[in-house]
Amino acid sequence: MLSVPAVAPAGPDVDQSSAVAAPAAVRLEGVRKVFGEVEAVAGIDLDIAEGEFFSMLGPSGSGKTTTLRMIAGFELPTAGRILLDGEDVSQRPPFERDVNTVFQDYALFPHMTVGDNVAYGLMIRKVPKDERRARVADALRMVRLEGLDGRKPSQLSGGQRQRVALARALINRPKVLLLDEPLGALDLKLREEMQIELKRIQQEVGITFIYVTHDQEEALTMSDRLAVFNRGRIEQVGAPAEVYERPATAFVAGFVGTSNLLSGDAARAILGEDGLFTIRPEKIHFADLDERPEPDEVSALGRVAEVVYIGPDTRYIVALDAGAELVVTQQNLHTSSSEALAARGRSVRLSWKRRHCRPVADGRIRMEEEPGT
Repeated sequence: MLSVPAVAPAGPDVDQSSAVAAPAAVRLEGVRKVFGEVEAVAGIDLDIAEGEFFSMLGPSGSGKTTTLRMIAGFELPTAGRILLDGEDVSQRPPFERDVNTVFQDYALFPHMTVGDNVAYGLMIRKVPKDERRARVADALRMVRLEGLDGRKPSQLSGGQRQRVALARALINRPKVLLLDEPLGALDLKLREEMQIELKRIQQEVGITFIYVTHDQEEALTMSDRLAVFNRGRIEQVGAPAEVYERPATAFVAGFVGTSNLLSGDAARAILGEDGLFTIRPEKIHFADLDERPEPDEVSALGRVAEVVYIGPDTRYIVALDAGAELVVTQQNLHTSSSEALAARGRSVRLSWKRRHCRPVADGRIRMEEEPGT
């Protein structure tokens, strides 16, 4: 038996509806975008609720950024309609849309102070000086940059510059704030801190945030709902727990988190069924070699082919006797790195609940499992 503690049992699966209850701040109706012979966005429909933190998640080239740019007005749709607060803005330029955009490179004016950068939009609109000063102070307080209004962007850290860009975008109080991978240039620790800060700020101001990212952790951490993009189409829309626990397609299962696939002889030997099946690594645990599975469990023998120690967790790659490989993730609750690495080469038995092994048909995961699975 592998002397690694199993992950604590997960709580009940969350069954959250992906329906939008609040009025739609943004609605896309059959939106399509073609560049030459390339169809970047392939006719998508989407509603984003007022006051929602909504993420567009997908790999490079999936159409998420093009969709964001069409909402902003930087690109016009080839077909379909874009509605903001119920009004068709499909052919309007950016300055006639009640939206602002925060970019990855911040786009701050280097010759201006922080205060002047934040106040720039108000100056263009000829807002009186006293009101500008008060609103700049409020915006800097909101992003926790009080007292830095006299500095230049070059005197700030990357995280501080990102906050200045956010304050500048929010000071005009747009109906919708668009964020195009704004944390991409930050290091990991700062990026994780800013994920929490962005969510806090969004909740404080109550503005609809639409966030584009290829980072699944960002999307899962911050979003009320998210849309998974692939090849110009939306594969699934839902709450983070819904998308992770109940991926609608094989692509979603593989892109949002890590997912194992069982098929062919391995599926027949282990599950007693033909087809393609997906299971999350954290749903699998190590059992005694001679342990018999419960009626609602699946069990398989194998050997630990590789061990990847990643601090709080360890990832075990197990070569099954049935001829496939499964990745198993275990929390290091009582396991040191040397103990985890010593598991390499050991014979093991894997076990998991049958309901966690989801069948995939024609790229889509069948959803006829009983409620609560």
